Amino acid sequence: MSQIAERVRQDIITAIKTDQLVLPTLPEVALKVREVADDPNSDIEKLAGVIGGDAALSARIIRVANSPLLRASRAIEDLKTALMRLGISYTCNIATGLAMEQMFQATSDLIDMRMREVWSRSSEVAGISHVLCRHYTKLRPDQATLAGLIHKIGVLPILTYAEDHPFLLNDSLTLDKVIDELHAPIGDLILRTWGFPEELSHIPSQHMDFQRKIPKADYADIVTVAMLQSYAGSNSPMAQVDCTKVTAFERLGLDPDIQIAESEDLSADMEAAMSLLL
Repeated sequence: MSQIAERVRQDIITAIKTDQLVLPTLPEVALKVREVADDPNSDIEKLAGVIGGDAALSARIIRVANSPLLRASRAIEDLKTALMRLGISYTCNIATGLAMEQMFQATSDLIDMRMREVWSRSSEVAGISHVLCRHYTKLRPDQATLAGLIHKIGVLPILTYAEDHPFLLNDSLTLDKVIDELHAPIGDLILRTWGFPEELSHIPSQHMDFQRKIPKADYADIVTVAMLQSYAGSNSPMAQVDCTKVTAFERLGLDPDIQIAESEDLSADMEAAMSLLL
């Protein structure tokens, strides 16, 4: 790592330790939704009251409830019925993910573009994660979707730092090196600060551990495979990873050479999963 990259790395680590680096906070509506989901006395009425205050989120939740993925027999047009179809836990995870999109914005055009690229990639990984979860595990697809959306959350404060240090904006190679090294541990820190459950709070670091040894597939495995699939055929270094050496494929029972997007059995579900986050 160059001297500049090392200096930036040390600056960011010091800022985190001294609470000078402002970690992102979940949007208010996401916080309220998670509070409702964590309250054993909550019901659909209470959840509808929280989500109903956000017209855009309400419309997107209704769209999710009408997704072909749920294979419903009739269309839903109101929020309460949508929530009854989805359930509180499913709605909480999807609403949290959808609300997070507003965090990926910046005042600088260059940083704003980078943040939107991160969100776009995260959305793609989330869609693939949803499909992998449904077809290859007994885990929860809504949880897998959220796992995909948060896997690069640690990039946000690094880009915020870059926005305040213009020299980094003109040195994309150094910025990329810093992001590659630091986004995972920072991501874990953010999710712990947000109080995310243990099965999700280490997704940023665990999904990059290609030789993990665990007894059975988990959400990090799903995100690992989804992330590698999202880069397949691109010029990214991730497209050069030898998937035969990535243990997550074996735990999911997947052929390392599979192309999820090109699979006839999965293509329709993939398209539907992507539309969840539009």
